[in-house]
Amino acid sequence: MYYVGVDLGATNVRAVVGDDAGTILGSDARRTPRGPNGIAVTEAVLTVVRTACREASVDPSEVVAAGIGSIGPLDLAAGVVQRPANLPDVVERIPLTGPVSELLDTDEVYLHNDTNAGVIGERFHSERNPDDMVYLTISSGIGAGVAVDGNVLSGWDGNAGEVGHMTVDPHGFMTCGCGHDGHWEAYCSGNNIPKYARELHEEDPVETVLPIEDPDFTAVDVFAAAGEDIFADHVIAQVAHWNAMGIANVIHAYAPLVVSVGGAVALNNPERVLDPVREKLAEMVFINVPEIRLTDLGDDVVVKGALASALTGGTGDRSRLGVASD
Repeated sequence: MYYVGVDLGATNVRAVVGDDAGTILGSDARRTPRGPNGIAVTEAVLTVVRTACREASVDPSEVVAAGIGSIGPLDLAAGVVQRPANLPDVVERIPLTGPVSELLDTDEVYLHNDTNAGVIGERFHSERNPDDMVYLTISSGIGAGVAVDGNVLSGWDGNAGEVGHMTVDPHGFMTCGCGHDGHWEAYCSGNNIPKYARELHEEDPVETVLPIEDPDFTAVDVFAAAGEDIFADHVIAQVAHWNAMGIANVIHAYAPLVVSVGGAVALNNPERVLDPVREKLAEMVFINVPEIRLTDLGDDVVVKGALASALTGGTGDRSRLGVASD
């Protein structure tokens, strides 16, 4: 039997096809369209699924189940993404469950917030991860997948774990892509770090090598200048402060034993992103400080979690495959 996993992010969309042992047989990836509407994003999802099936020499009709890990917010009942914060406003509604179900000719299509798929992937594929853990992504956006007593917290509408929209700055210096002020994501996501750097520079226009006025200025430029530019180091220090505050809030909310961190910002800059957080948490956390580590699954954590969801009827429970749970 064959299964599909899909990772729909604000930057890229990926799909894999696996067998009943979870071995990946084919895959495809491409940039996530930024318009002209949500249907364009749906079509990109269907295209990567078709291509992954072709790479695996599997007809889509042979697939028995699919899991989707997607950016939010979700409407699980409708099987869609509604007004995603990190795509342009023209992308209002992205149908997912229905079109994928029709393509694969199966009703077994399981939709999750991408970070919920991530924590499913962490627990399914790694024996090191406990029943109480958080998968945190710091990428185009920020979010968390949470497992408590072995149960992945989804919420009635699939939107539990949108921790990037926690308010960390009551003064609201930065406005988030969702339109609200002071959210963690507004300061520390890959999309917003350059915007934050511009605002800090406007307050204190010191000399810097960073291309502040360049429309193509990105978070990559900030981290590339680390250690060589005083202003870049200042931005990274401020980002570390907000990250530590956000992670401390997550720890106090869920009491995890492990916080496993992924997403492009963290994966590409672990010393600049995670080391300062580890140093700060002891002074910020009232309860036990968990292990903070980089995910072992790299960029594959969400798509592998989506595949695990398909294999296990949407749960990620390894016992459904006759494999003992961690």
